[in-house]
Amino acid sequence: MKGFFSLPAVQNEPVLPYAPGDPARKALEAELHRLRATTVDIPMYIGAERVYTQDKRPINPPHDHRHLLGHYSRGTKVHFEQAVAAALAAKPAWEALSWEHRASIFLKAADLMATKYRPLMNASTMLAQAKTAHQSEIDAVCELVDFLRYNVQYMAEIYRNQPASAPGMWNRLEYRPLEGFVFALTPFNFTSIAGNLPMSPALMGNTVVWKPAESQVYSAQVILDIYLEAGLPAGVINLVYGSGAEMGEVFFGHPEFAGLHFTGSTGVFQNLWKTIGENLPRYRSYPRIVGETGGKDFIVAHPSAQVDALAVAMVRGAFEFQGQKCSAASRVYLPKSLADAVLARVVADLKTIKMGPVEDFSNFVSAVIDKKAFEKITAYIDQAKQDPSVTVVAGGNYDGSTGYYIEPTVLLTTNPASVTMCEEIFGPVLTVFVYDDAEWEATLRLVDQTSPYALTGALFAQDRYAIEAASHALRNCAGNFYINDKPTGAVVNQQPFGGARGSGTNDKAGSLWNLIRWTSPRAIKETFVPPVDYRYPFLG
Repeated sequence: MKGFFSLPAVQNEPVLPYAPGDPARKALEAELHRLRATTVDIPMYIGAERVYTQDKRPINPPHDHRHLLGHYSRGTKVHFEQAVAAALAAKPAWEALSWEHRASIFLKAADLMATKYRPLMNASTMLAQAKTAHQSEIDAVCELVDFLRYNVQYMAEIYRNQPASAPGMWNRLEYRPLEGFVFALTPFNFTSIAGNLPMSPALMGNTVVWKPAESQVYSAQVILDIYLEAGLPAGVINLVYGSGAEMGEVFFGHPEFAGLHFTGSTGVFQNLWKTIGENLPRYRSYPRIVGETGGKDFIVAHPSAQVDALAVAMVRGAFEFQGQKCSAASRVYLPKSLADAVLARVVADLKTIKMGPVEDFSNFVSAVIDKKAFEKITAYIDQAKQDPSVTVVAGGNYDGSTGYYIEPTVLLTTNPASVTMCEEIFGPVLTVFVYDDAEWEATLRLVDQTSPYALTGALFAQDRYAIEAASHALRNCAGNFYINDKPTGAVVNQQPFGGARGSGTNDKAGSLWNLIRWTSPRAIKETFVPPVDYRYPFLG
């Protein structure tokens, strides 16, 4: 059966509150208890096979690193070569499948995540990535469900975009998948990103090899199991774990490498781009490179800003999920006239915040992801304590004995070029610089020039002239710009996400601009009555 199919109506998935006594909270608590009492053995997924190896790596909660959730099997070059072969073998049937059937698979996956597997999606993310119930809900369920549902809408919108046809002909655009396989390389901090990066190319008819961050394997397996239950054929998305260097050698050296979908650090992305460039003569086609990387995200306040709204944005924007968001606020510029009041409110709020395991729903923050991150972040704090231009306003303490706990830390600096104002820390550290009210325009230039990144930023002001001036002055230093709101929390179909400069290719996850990168359009012109004489009228 053929047809132009109307898609189900879609809206953003509602965020459940998990308030005391809420049945959804009871179901989540039960699932947390079940998972903590279960030890898993996670395989790689290569074609139709579940592949186990002798190289077993432990999975431990960041907030309780002595507890064992299970193990996963780490692969070798042989497995990565097998994954590429499986992706290429699955490609002919998958790209030939009618688009409505690809859509159906991922729409069903969205419904499974929003209903049957909602507690599992949240509990796996909470335990292995130390997210609170709220942070997990907005990420692992709502955002990923939104990606799935809205990406189907964007796919249809892309396919509907067709050229004009003059009399006597029919012009068409065919949106083909790329030739070859796509490599999806995903981060630990957002389960939704991990699920979206392999899914987006697959939705457009591509087959994928997916490497999640090894601190996110626990929830990655849940995602792929749900995709498979929804009907995803074997080999369309192949899930592997192991050495990035070995994978790079296999994937980037393969003539059928067609694209990279990446979220991670700027340094890694630049090295991958360099490797791809060096291998260009090997490839059948020029690979698509789509990446979202680092950020040194800012909040800048005008003297007309509202104190309480600004303070709450600082606390939420900097410290939710322990500051481990590429969009997290990490540098703030306060006018002298407001600084004391704002900092007093921030300090007062931080005194009420509880830190601890995510199973205790009264905790606002938990542990950072692993020992490596803990040591990196605490080194920045220790260095700041030795800097005479820096004062610790709040926090500054840490303890890694049970979990990788770092207090939400606020630093006040007199040097706008101090280390923690300039370098990405990716942890619960917020640095504040106070400027003279008369230096507003100079401060805007400082915000723009301080960081090589351009991901997110927030402006707080009530003066509309100041808002317009700042919006223009800061137009290139944030791909997602917020006015009187924190610089985190982009919602699919509302704030397409991505930045430029050192923050990535700005291909906007949660929009058709990302999906269209995974297509290779073919223009088709059909002439109904072709000419049979070469002579043009002017020759008469």
